[in-house]
Amino acid sequence: MTGNQAIATAALDAGVALGVGYPGTPSTEVLEILSKLDGGKAEWAANEKTALEIGAGVSFAGQRAIVTMKHVGLNVAADPLFTISYTGVKGGLVIYVADDPGMHSSQNEQDSRHYARAAKIAMLEPSSSQEAYDFTLKAFELSEKFDTPIILRSTTRVSHGKSFVVTRGKTENDCVTVLPDNRQKYVMVPAFAKKRHVIVEERQIALAKMLEEDSYFTKIEMNDTKIGIITNSAAYNYVKEAAPTASILKLGITNPLPVEKCKDFAAKFEKLYVVEELDPIIERDLKAAGISNIIGKESFPILGEFNPDIVARGLGVPFDEMPIDELPQRPPALCAGCPHRSVFTILKKLGLTVSGDIGCYTLGVMPPLGTIDACICMGASIGMAHGMIKAGAQSDKIVAVIGDSTFIHSGITGIVDMVYNKVPSTVIILDNGITAMTGRQENPASGRDIAHASAPAIDIFALIKAIGVVDVKEIDAYNLAAIEEGLRDSLNFDGPSVIIAKRPCMLIPHEDGKKRKVTDKCIACGSCLKVGCPAIYKQKGEMRGRTVDIPVIDAAQCRGCDLCKQVCPVSAIE
Repeated sequence: MTGNQAIATAALDAGVALGVGYPGTPSTEVLEILSKLDGGKAEWAANEKTALEIGAGVSFAGQRAIVTMKHVGLNVAADPLFTISYTGVKGGLVIYVADDPGMHSSQNEQDSRHYARAAKIAMLEPSSSQEAYDFTLKAFELSEKFDTPIILRSTTRVSHGKSFVVTRGKTENDCVTVLPDNRQKYVMVPAFAKKRHVIVEERQIALAKMLEEDSYFTKIEMNDTKIGIITNSAAYNYVKEAAPTASILKLGITNPLPVEKCKDFAAKFEKLYVVEELDPIIERDLKAAGISNIIGKESFPILGEFNPDIVARGLGVPFDEMPIDELPQRPPALCAGCPHRSVFTILKKLGLTVSGDIGCYTLGVMPPLGTIDACICMGASIGMAHGMIKAGAQSDKIVAVIGDSTFIHSGITGIVDMVYNKVPSTVIILDNGITAMTGRQENPASGRDIAHASAPAIDIFALIKAIGVVDVKEIDAYNLAAIEEGLRDSLNFDGPSVIIAKRPCMLIPHEDGKKRKVTDKCIACGSCLKVGCPAIYKQKGEMRGRTVDIPVIDAAQCRGCDLCKQVCPVSAIE
């Protein structure tokens, strides 16, 4: 199993009533798998905050829930997270967060272990698929035993790496649906919260005591006494490859830490290394506890993902890195026939500043389109454009772009703010009918649920009208002339304006258009190449007595979107 498969299987075996979350690589597959397993107890939420609030409701009613997200999703869920630490739980509540060292598919490289310490919530860190399975089961037990949510943290390699897993089958739990009946526990007004804070601190002490007495989450491998290593998560696997004879203390829980066990282990070595990806969190905690012989981030990078070679160099041990054949470069690009490409073509033509958002369309920043000028997080495009206009920028020079799933996730409030503050901002919603970037997951506007069954679809046009936007247009995303005309009209409108550029994602199965080809009318001007479609490439050829770069359309990739035909000045594409 992959780590994500193992977590989904364990959640089912633990008897979860619901798995809920928002898709985000590398966490996405947990809910997709859970939805296909016995009972299909999973659903997508509009965003991570909503997902955690739903999970809390399941827990408060006495049943078990798992809430899934990637590391940046935990930022969105932070509001309920910190208070659920105070309320505690009834049924087990596990929050699965997948970090992305190396930023394979993320806008930052944050370390979720900071949240565990700040919210004072126990954090479990598996290093293999077997541990992902075992720790998920254990997380539900600990959650109910210590009256706390539990954070299960993974990284890209643990989430997507595969190893053998022995499962236990479904386990019996004592969960009974009973609605909350303890206001002092579940209603966090100041008077009640003050008392619950005391319980949170006592819980931390009790968890730390459990870790010192129980070795389930701390694995000591005594070998060579020259080098001692304290490590966790995926880093443990790199340590085992780089230094198989070293003595290792592997931590399966990193908040709280079993400090006394770490002290006892440290005392056995002159040289003690802490090997952890991203921030020096274990290192700082252990140094603060008085362990002084630690070598940490002075030998290991604080940036990026580790591998055995990096770990070996940090430890100063020889390591024969396996040779890897150089692979051809494959720069990220919008798919052939992507409906976003035509919108970016017009944005570039008009020379507009584009406030971008998180999704496939962020690739509009790449050449030859090169149209995204700012992008920070889900839903920020609208607020950033709003702010630029308030800073004195001309409103007819700025456009915000956002996808349909991202709009529902956290863009709606941006539109509300535009209307409320009378900001003459133009927003383009790139509606491709799916959450494409993370693997074509459904969303509340797609008309299907997590199991792809029919579901009510949010009418984005009607929603924007209801918010109070007067100027709302729905335009075929393949129609360049209509996009340009509609955009010019919106930029000149005195007030908030929204364009919904609508066409399904080309990765959703549907009938292709007719394939296109370049005819002998071509003058090799390169206009079709400038739209950046991967189905169009150039090759040297003779044209009217001279050698030039002649465009060629790959029929295997062409989806018949007609964008190239629309930009050709001499009608050479048929």
